[in-house]
Amino acid sequence: MDSSVCPFSSLQFFVACLSLLQLTQLMISSLMKASISSIEKRFGFSHQTSGLVGSFNEVGNTLLIIFVSYFGSRVHRPRVIGCGAMLVSVAAFIIALPQFVLGIYEFDRSVPEKSNLTDVCLPDQKTRSKPQQCTVLGADESQLALFLLLLGQGLLGIGTVPIQSFGISYIDDFASRRNSPVYVGIIYAATAIGPTIAFPMMSFMLQIYVDASKVSIVEIQLTTKDPRWVGAWWLGFLFASALAAISAIPYFFFPRELPKEKEDPLKVIQELCERDLVDEPRVKLEDLTLRNFIKMFPKVLTRNFKNPFLIMAMLTIINYVAMVIILANFLAKFLEAQFTLVASDAIIIAGSSFLPMVTLGILLGGVIIKKFQLTLQQSSLLCIGSMSLCLFFSFPLLFLGCSTHPVAGLDSSRSGGPMIFVFDCNRRCSCSSSAFNPVCGQNKIEYISPCYAGCSDLQYEEGTRVVSNYTKCSCIVVKAALGSAVPGNCSRDCSTHLMPFLLFCCLAGFLASLAFTPTFMCILRNVKAEDKSFAIGIQYLFLRLWAFVPTPVLYGIIVNATCLLWERKCQRKIACRYYDNTAFRYSFIGIQLGYQVCSFLCLVVIYYLYQKENKSQEEPMEEIYLDEVPEQRPEAPQAQEETETREATG
Repeated sequence: MDSSVCPFSSLQFFVACLSLLQLTQLMISSLMKASISSIEKRFGFSHQTSGLVGSFNEVGNTLLIIFVSYFGSRVHRPRVIGCGAMLVSVAAFIIALPQFVLGIYEFDRSVPEKSNLTDVCLPDQKTRSKPQQCTVLGADESQLALFLLLLGQGLLGIGTVPIQSFGISYIDDFASRRNSPVYVGIIYAATAIGPTIAFPMMSFMLQIYVDASKVSIVEIQLTTKDPRWVGAWWLGFLFASALAAISAIPYFFFPRELPKEKEDPLKVIQELCERDLVDEPRVKLEDLTLRNFIKMFPKVLTRNFKNPFLIMAMLTIINYVAMVIILANFLAKFLEAQFTLVASDAIIIAGSSFLPMVTLGILLGGVIIKKFQLTLQQSSLLCIGSMSLCLFFSFPLLFLGCSTHPVAGLDSSRSGGPMIFVFDCNRRCSCSSSAFNPVCGQNKIEYISPCYAGCSDLQYEEGTRVVSNYTKCSCIVVKAALGSAVPGNCSRDCSTHLMPFLLFCCLAGFLASLAFTPTFMCILRNVKAEDKSFAIGIQYLFLRLWAFVPTPVLYGIIVNATCLLWERKCQRKIACRYYDNTAFRYSFIGIQLGYQVCSFLCLVVIYYLYQKENKSQEEPMEEIYLDEVPEQRPEAPQAQEETETREATG
């Protein structure tokens, strides 16, 4: 049927559907990363527990992806993708379910006995603060929330397996060699848009109180700047669940095979001639029995692991993805700490600057391959050049940032001595040791709370209960008189570094992303046609094992070492209140440079392999272009491959 009449016979329509689905599934993963701190506060999880929740989707994905990918040539791939999308929709709904099956959020309501003055110096008053509760919710409720979140994350990982494994291989099977790189670039560019949408969405939804539908905002008397505030983290998952369900529908109407796009006739004849060199016809994997198909698994696995092009291309992508993971997940936190930005502003800046440049780079990489018809060797040279420029623009980021500003009692030298916040000026105040409500004094020194600044009074904004100024501060003396302090951190004098930092960061991200599509096409063009789904599955397995799972752990170990003051709960570290900004910047950017250098070295090896292969040819042949290279690279005599297949069939 004509594709103009039936869109489900159109490869371009499948590309559009897969792009939307890839965007949706990565948006759900990004929503979890953006809301994990709110989930931790809402359900009273420890840092280790919330970390387990955030990465649990990788468990089901890692266990299944390589085996599911192996059966790609035996199943109706579009329908399996549709089933995976429905499972993703169910998973997103289950993640939001704790909000509806558990009670309302209970926060610490301790206030001074005399009035509503919060966290100020009242020498003659005692607060009605209760001992720190190590269990925010009852044990049963906390365990139920944990179970539902882990179940949702596990199903999410399982549901994404066929989406990742079968989508690209299905497109590459029926696309022309010229158009395939562009399609791959479009899909991964759309995938990169997922976090771009998720972070601003979550930033907006966290401005809504978590139980806004159950209680009145006037009753709780909290603002978004209050550290006890928890936003409506669950709203984004409901939206994403509906979007995933809608995205799943078209896949149940696509055929098992699509019409092949038109190829260059000369290239088609050349491929037919190459196949005629074999005396006996090839045995197709989909024609084998299940028993013989499974029997061939070790041989197919060994064959792909012996492919140096495949291994080096996967290592390149692993290092690239690890770099993007850190920037996508932690750039907002870095900007917030380094340049004293509000959390919601930092999320929007990170989502609207770096991630769109990554999307553009991925898309443009595929366009360049098609426009200039680059050979495999030329494309690897392009990748080397773009990664070299990426390193060039990344290095200045080490020096674009703010130093640690002065905080009363904070040891910014990191000498290892105890933090001393009690001085003669605030000793009479009996401030809470767990207090954290930063204020900036007239003397440009920051204090961790108005109480530690010795402030005994405050002023409200007219007509509201929002504090505008803390006054009568005994630790702040200006012209022999008691000074005042304003809520929030002290502003930095290095704000002019923010724009150059974002500019260099975006350029580096764009140049690194430019190499992604050519490198991914290197995987598709250096494996057998029947091994495409399997090779993609191997790639995603390695991404889970070497990028998605260990990268946040590595980031946490290195960056946490730069923390100066920890927030503690039940003798456990919860979150860092102040960083050594210089050490934080060196660690954060240093990790990026390390991954970039590894990607660069892998690309150099790929170029060397192509150059060595070209020199080893006995006679000169016409160039094989990246968009026209045959699906099978004859690394071994084809007759030997036929023998192996016949042996497996018994």
